Amino acid sequence: MLQQVDVGVQDPLAYEEFVGRRVMDELQALARQLRGRRILQVNSTAYGGGVSELLRSMIPLLRTLGIQADWKVIYGDEKFFAVTKAFHNALQGAEYRLSPEARETYLAYSTRNALLLEEHYDYIVIHDPQPAAMRHFHGRDQAKWVWRCHIDTSQPNVAVWDFLHSFIEDYDAAVFTMPQFTPPQLALPNVSIIPPAIDPLSPKNMPLPAELARRILTWIGVDVRRPLITQVSRFDPWKDPLGVIETYRLVRERIPELQLVLAGSMALDDPEGWDIYSKIVEASRLDPDVHVFTNLTGVGNVEVNAFQRLSSVVLQKSIREGFGLVVSEALWKNTPVVAGKTGGLPLQTPVGVGGYLVSSVAEAAEKTAYLIEHPEEAKALALKGREHVRQNFLLTRLITDELRLLASL
Repeated sequence: MLQQVDVGVQDPLAYEEFVGRRVMDELQALARQLRGRRILQVNSTAYGGGVSELLRSMIPLLRTLGIQADWKVIYGDEKFFAVTKAFHNALQGAEYRLSPEARETYLAYSTRNALLLEEHYDYIVIHDPQPAAMRHFHGRDQAKWVWRCHIDTSQPNVAVWDFLHSFIEDYDAAVFTMPQFTPPQLALPNVSIIPPAIDPLSPKNMPLPAELARRILTWIGVDVRRPLITQVSRFDPWKDPLGVIETYRLVRERIPELQLVLAGSMALDDPEGWDIYSKIVEASRLDPDVHVFTNLTGVGNVEVNAFQRLSSVVLQKSIREGFGLVVSEALWKNTPVVAGKTGGLPLQTPVGVGGYLVSSVAEAAEKTAYLIEHPEEAKALALKGREHVRQNFLLTRLITDELRLLASL
């Protein structure tokens, strides 16, 4: 059988203080429509990355709403995940030659994972390209299958999309973050647009007293008396971590006491991450004020919470981006953001809200320095950003949207 991920429980009423009674009443009414139904969420890793964070928050809340929800992870080895990471990059527009060997690897593991899915469910939600072919090899059954794509597929590599889209068309519905991400030639009866969201009660986002946050960062070697900028993301070329280091160096010409934190997650399904990590370490090894942390060196959700709260500015200098949960995370903590003008990032930082969108290293450096030098304006932008997140990008809205889709099927 596929590996089941253990999760805790969460009281739905705990979210009422953030979103109000009306939102919770709507969510509970939708849950009653699906009570007794079995929902399975399938992805490629139980840790590291936005999808696993979403599922770790969604499943407990679904269960306490009375829905039988499970989360399972597919089987794969380094060879398979090297192929699927290449597919991930190709779907975001990277150059890639789809070889017969890559096809064979993907199909072999897809067939195996389909056979490992033995239990009966009413709804099965498959996340991203790694398990996308499972529906095809599992065969027709009574379940409704949904493919949930979290990446920017607006300009996919033609060869990879041609290979994958025939599998995706076996689904009953597909979900994308933005209308622009819906790829060409996708013939499905149901295509929904559902942006991701953050959990205000997760360890990464829960309230953290300022004094405790300062103690946490001091413990790991960050000087909390000096200005700090942070980028939190996978070590991935699309996140442009080397561009973040260049940005920091330009800002430091104006603010000499500045520090930079690059905090990244290493995930089972992302073998490319170690190569990017090595490049980051090499690019920053002579500068003691550049701090590089990973989830494998003891820096987890609570430390990230502290970074995002105590930073003068949070960066998300992505070149391509599906959504970028870390932007909403930072804004929720009243920290201004400088983000790439790409993908789902503008959804979270519309003009005049939350911070600034940029298209270059020079522009990122200018806006970052400006926010540090104008703290009152930075605070006002961040406060608007928090309210924007509260209204649009909290977990309750995401689950409401998904339950509404499932009920319609």
